[in-house]
Amino acid sequence: MPAMPGGGRSPRGFLTDEEKKNMPKVTKALLLRILSYLKPYWLQFLFVFLAILLSASIGLLPSIITGRIVDQALVGKNMKLLIQLLLLAFATLTASHVIGVLESYINAWISQRIIFDMRNQMYDHLQHMPHAFFTTERQGDIITRMNTDISGVSSVISGTLSQIVSNVATVVTTLVALFTMSWQLALVGLVVIPLLILPTRSVGRTRWKLASASQAKHDEMNQLVNETLSVSGSLLVKLFTREKQEYERFRTVNQEVTKLNLKESRSGKWFGVVMGMFTQLGPLLIYFAGGWLIISRGDPALTVGTITATVSLINRLYRPVQSLLNIQVDFTRSLALFTRIFDYFDMKSTIVSPENGKRPELQDADVCYDHVVFSYDPAKPLLTDISFTVPAGKMYAIVGPSGSGKSTVVNLIPRLYDVLGGAVRLGGVDVREMDLEYLRANIGVVTQETYLFNGTIRENLLYAKADASQAELERACRIASIDEYIRSQPDGYDTVVGNRGLKLSGGEKQRLSIARVILKNPRILILDEATSALDSISEHAIQDALEQLMEGRTSIVIAHRLSTILQADRILVVQGGVIAEQGSHEELLARGGVYRQLYETQFRTILDLEEKHETKA
Repeated sequence: MPAMPGGGRSPRGFLTDEEKKNMPKVTKALLLRILSYLKPYWLQFLFVFLAILLSASIGLLPSIITGRIVDQALVGKNMKLLIQLLLLAFATLTASHVIGVLESYINAWISQRIIFDMRNQMYDHLQHMPHAFFTTERQGDIITRMNTDISGVSSVISGTLSQIVSNVATVVTTLVALFTMSWQLALVGLVVIPLLILPTRSVGRTRWKLASASQAKHDEMNQLVNETLSVSGSLLVKLFTREKQEYERFRTVNQEVTKLNLKESRSGKWFGVVMGMFTQLGPLLIYFAGGWLIISRGDPALTVGTITATVSLINRLYRPVQSLLNIQVDFTRSLALFTRIFDYFDMKSTIVSPENGKRPELQDADVCYDHVVFSYDPAKPLLTDISFTVPAGKMYAIVGPSGSGKSTVVNLIPRLYDVLGGAVRLGGVDVREMDLEYLRANIGVVTQETYLFNGTIRENLLYAKADASQAELERACRIASIDEYIRSQPDGYDTVVGNRGLKLSGGEKQRLSIARVILKNPRILILDEATSALDSISEHAIQDALEQLMEGRTSIVIAHRLSTILQADRILVVQGGVIAEQGSHEELLARGGVYRQLYETQFRTILDLEEKHETKA
């Protein structure tokens, strides 16, 4: 059963309601765009089409030779001729199959090369999409485009396109041969074709409904499996002792899937029986018509061999005719597949590196926000007028209520998002005028949610500096207070951290991410709640590391712990889309404004908890 764009199953010969609704518009531009991927391999395609035509022509010979075997060898009782004709038939069959294998190989090579090209293009395109794309687009959709949709191109090239050409070639050559031998018998054989079409459409609709219902239940079962057998899901099931209930849910859905599959299988068996009867009806009618012409009419031009050859050829005709009836469906699905892929290719990146982007010296660069305006949704302004300057080498802390836009403020520096108004400048240069790779290479970020690849500690560290020596890795890990943990592991730096660093604790992951930034050695440092995953003891253990990391660097820290905020050269309070207050800790407390309120409701509580933990320790 062919795959639909997006990965679902759909019965051959029918379009789903969704496919009909989203049927792509066939335009010259779309067809030319598809052909642009095929154009580099036009010579290979030419060989494929020639091979298909040659195979279709040679495929006629065994049937024609069968007629000669009957008329000349068997009726004429010529053993020598019989052997020669049998060998010739075997040779033509062998040649047809060899050509078919060669055509299949070239076809597979072409389709895999096109997939290779498209995957590379898609991956490169997605790598350069702005951060906003990944926060709004569903990850499953991205993976579907990269894997399922592009892989589906293979079936279009090696399947749909080749089958259409092959079926047309087979039908044309077979019809020519049939009418050349006997136009009367050819017409009789063609009478059966409508009988093949009608049950195919009728039974096909029934199987379509069953297949659709089965797919829906399969999706439900897959969802249940994904939810309950994932790491987090299985943990939740165990903690709430829901094993029996979840098993019953799965058993019920699995039973429904089984019933639907059996119904679909039964309808398919009966369909096979009906189709088998109709396909045998054609030859029977030809034998009857041929017998009548020879026996009753005494047609001298018609022979037993001609009747035998006609039967063989008519059997060769039915399958490609059925397939060609589905051209519209196959063509529509193929266009829909390419359209989905092109939809992603047509998404323009809003954040690009300018041509001949500037590369200013950032060693002593200050960070300046000049009346910055930004919002994710035009109807909901987030930053309306942000202005402040962080002098070179200083550390500023940003605080504010939840949802006030603290993280958004710092995300504008490496251009994860671009300002809608005003400007962010480093060393007096607007970040939008700087070479994007150079800009981000000079900025180090430690985020609240640490992301580690499913590899070794070494591989995750080398992501910051691919050519780092072992001594550099060890130095960075010592500064980040993670070296002792690494040395305690049997595999040391070759310890596998698991998916998203699952085998490490929150504090270990965070310290490893800090070591990674230390290895990067950036000019400007951003810490976005960098110690949020650490307990008090772990935080104190790496506080010196952070101080060393920030020394001599322009740093902006988003923090919820007072101990971190107190070390800042200046505190910025974000509220209502502006810098509502700024100053030292004492100055802001004395002012009795937003900061004082945050201190009383958040920082003071956290500080008291820290003091209690330290007392117990």
